[in-house]
Amino acid sequence: MLLYSHRPSVIEQMRSAIGDEPAEGVRIEYAVADDYDEAVALIDRYEIDLVLLDGEAQPAGGLGIARQIRDEIDDPPTLAVVVARAADRWLAAWSRADAVLTHPLNPVTTAKTVVDLLAHRRSAALPAQRAA
Repeated sequence: MLLYSHRPSVIEQMRSAIGDEPAEGVRIEYAVADDYDEAVALIDRYEIDLVLLDGEAQPAGGLGIARQIRDEIDDPPTLAVVVARAADRWLAAWSRADAVLTHPLNPVTTAKTVVDLLAHRRSAALPAQRAA
């Protein structure tokens, strides 16, 4: 999982809200990026299942990065954005993120969202089962 923000305190909030094992059998390995170039390089270089982007990051905001990743990468990772206010959800819809979280991050909601997104990604990657 990639966490993106230019603010170390936000990265720590994200990581703390998710934890290392948000559900039984779900272990999270983290990568961290504090600028756009680093985020894209990590996505290109590693198999990143989920990216959590700070919508308030500067100079490149997480909402714009989410949209760009969705537009430019053939098989993009699952994308979630964190916005400052619930009223910013329309921006998250524009970004085409798979999920939206709102500051302050609620650990229960955040962990559940991450687990659900990862489960959905894994189930989508499984080959279709044939009927007997």
